[in-house]
Amino acid sequence: MEPKTLLSRSFQPNWQGLLDAIRRKDTPDRVYFMELFHDAEVRDAIAARFGLTERLDPSDPDFEKKKYIAVQRFCGIDYVYVSLSDVQWQFDLLTTDDTAALARQGGRRYTDEHTGPLAAREGFDAYPWPDPSTPSATRDLEWYEKNLPEDMCIIAGGTGHFCELLSWLMGYESLCFALYDQRDLVEAVHQRILAFHRTEVDLYLQFDRVQAVWGSDDMGFKTGLLISPDDTRRLVLSGHKQLAAKAHAAGRPYLLHSCGNLSDVMEDLIDDVGIDAKHSFEDTIEDVRDAKRAWGERLSLIGGIDVDFLCRSDESAIRQRVRDTLDVCHPGGGYCLGTGNSVANYIPLDNYLAMVDEGMRYGR
Repeated sequence: MEPKTLLSRSFQPNWQGLLDAIRRKDTPDRVYFMELFHDAEVRDAIAARFGLTERLDPSDPDFEKKKYIAVQRFCGIDYVYVSLSDVQWQFDLLTTDDTAALARQGGRRYTDEHTGPLAAREGFDAYPWPDPSTPSATRDLEWYEKNLPEDMCIIAGGTGHFCELLSWLMGYESLCFALYDQRDLVEAVHQRILAFHRTEVDLYLQFDRVQAVWGSDDMGFKTGLLISPDDTRRLVLSGHKQLAAKAHAAGRPYLLHSCGNLSDVMEDLIDDVGIDAKHSFEDTIEDVRDAKRAWGERLSLIGGIDVDFLCRSDESAIRQRVRDTLDVCHPGGGYCLGTGNSVANYIPLDNYLAMVDEGMRYGR
């Protein structure tokens, strides 16, 4: 499609309509979009192609935030995703070249699966634990609370990394061994992670414009969980249950992003943890259309246009997939369109934009 007609449909954000869709109130008046995030390279490319920053001053200290708002609105998204500022966890990281078309400067970074800073007890005692209550932690939240357009809301994210932080801090291999021979260390790390996230969510919920909390915690791989179902329930789901309870007590939904095959704990996530929506779908695990048929009466679903499919398919196939997905998932609410995971910098930009464009045209 010609760039001049791509995403040319008028779009008016409506954060209340988004929440109604998540809460499955009725078939929405239009398709609502959700993404965990766009890689910065994608965001910059969209802004440059469509002139989204032409009226912004690059020397403005708030330029990046204003650009982010402009890109979110252009892509049909009714919110900004905001985490704490100036709060950093330290990991053992590996770096390799980034071969994506929109390559990341400095390469791609990965956590070391073999070991981590907390692989042994002495590491726990010496680790510089981050403090979520540092005065500058809510700096970005405060800015968006005051400056975000009224038709958008904040979704607070970057919380609930229980399984992820265990494996990142200890190293996945070390974690697996420690579950058998250093369970006291695993439990101690878990308690520190839980305390951090409880304080973090309390901070989020102080802001009126935070309308949902989005936990993010990859728990599995293609065929199963990273750790046993019982350990997942004890060390991971118990934490999400506490965060969900905090969000619900404040009248906000609790969403969960989690990669991997979660079939062993899906009933727990719905009935015990009480998540309101599930994000991250991969065709080799479960097509989001099948998930809608299986779980759509009990929770909402986000995304599901498989990332590998977006990378490999042509525009016609992508548009057909979007229509087919919406035909199944849109009626009755409880579905927001988006990629299966995130808008990674290796997804061809035109393919992502075709997905968004088709969603904006659906039903009109």
